[in-house]
Amino acid sequence: MVQRKGFTLIELLIGSAIMLVVVIGALTVYSRSNKISVDQNQYAELQHDVRSAMYLLMRDIRMAGAGLPVEFGMYGLQGWDNESQGATVQPDRLRLMGNMEEPLDLRIDSYSGSAANVALVDFSLERYPYPDEFYELKTVLVLPNPASGCRAGELRTVTHVTHSTGGTNEKLNFSSGLAPGINPPGGLSGTCNDSSDYNGGLIIMANVVEYWLDVTGSMSGLTAGVNGYLGIPNVLYVTKNAVHFPLAQNVENFQLQYNGDLDEDGQLDGFTDWDVNWTLEEVARIRQIRAWILGRTPNPFIGLGGQPPNDIHHYRRPVIANSPAATDDDYHRRFLLESSANIRNMSLNLYNRGER
Repeated sequence: MVQRKGFTLIELLIGSAIMLVVVIGALTVYSRSNKISVDQNQYAELQHDVRSAMYLLMRDIRMAGAGLPVEFGMYGLQGWDNESQGATVQPDRLRLMGNMEEPLDLRIDSYSGSAANVALVDFSLERYPYPDEFYELKTVLVLPNPASGCRAGELRTVTHVTHSTGGTNEKLNFSSGLAPGINPPGGLSGTCNDSSDYNGGLIIMANVVEYWLDVTGSMSGLTAGVNGYLGIPNVLYVTKNAVHFPLAQNVENFQLQYNGDLDEDGQLDGFTDWDVNWTLEEVARIRQIRAWILGRTPNPFIGLGGQPPNDIHHYRRPVIANSPAATDDDYHRRFLLESSANIRNMSLNLYNRGER
């Protein structure tokens, strides 16, 4: 007689219990690993956005004032300290101007403001490899002759260029009116009373860029979906000639400080916040800008256990410059990046004309 072997009910129950413990353990390890992975992925993405934004900011700071005559150096930058947006965090703002993208330095022979055209010194256009169509719809800054005493620069949109073979009779034509929505630093925008003030002046490519943080997602005067504005909170923008480009999401704070020899004693004064009482001459002596970009993960860390130490603000907004810290932890992980740059073009001329 053949004996049949098998498992008893008790053995099946014990085996099932052991298997259940193993499965629960594996799921617990997986859940914990998944939480850590989700946390680290959003933190890594935040770091990437903040680093990319800081790189672009430092690049433009170094190029502030590029191509501007030394007499117009004070119009290379303008700052705002703790801009109120109706929120707890009040970020700073920075506006820069110069030949940051395409170098251009055209000498004016004569200017007819009423007809919106300018005659250039012969062979001015021939110095650059740009074809005629390159200039169309470009925004340029028409600067008066520094010797005229006028300090009003016209931002104009080029419609077309004309010139004779060989680089003579070169002329730029503009659309009527100044370029809308573009405001250079220091209140430079305007028109000289006498169009002859522009004779012997310069035309440069106008790159007016502005770095600013939208804390609320509802900036006054802007409409979501228009000119690149998203209408989403905590987005750091760079605005180039009135068009907004989002640089980084989930930015909680943006702060700036400035360093220069403002009192002309031969030594840098040390970094300080922007002062609305600075004169244009003092602004022209600024040589360094320091920036902080504080990123915050969009979601709280789900893999965090315990209470963070009081002296470690990974999960709390820290003090930055003159912007106060938060009082409580919210379990959103922060990433703070600090960098500084010299404004090299405030001191050295881009075109090596021997001017300082």
